[in-house]
Amino acid sequence: MLKFKLKELIAQKEFEEKRLVSVAEICSKTGIGRTTLSAILNNKGKNVGVDNVDKLCEFFDCEIQEILEYINEK
Repeated sequence: MLKFKLKELIAQKEFEEKRLVSVAEICSKTGIGRTTLSAILNNKGKNVGVDNVDKLCEFFDCEIQEILEYINEK
């Protein structure tokens, strides 16, 4: 299972930049739809596409492993 760590990234960015980072801002600056971003935030297991993961990496200036974590369910 893949776990998105978007909430942690938002909290980190807010702390570092000393400001609030809204879902609307992320949608606006990445072009990711609100529904898709909400699915990522809530770990609903939706196929969000690699292009959206790429946009999030660019927005948060991070590596892919900082956005996604593989959880072995065995």
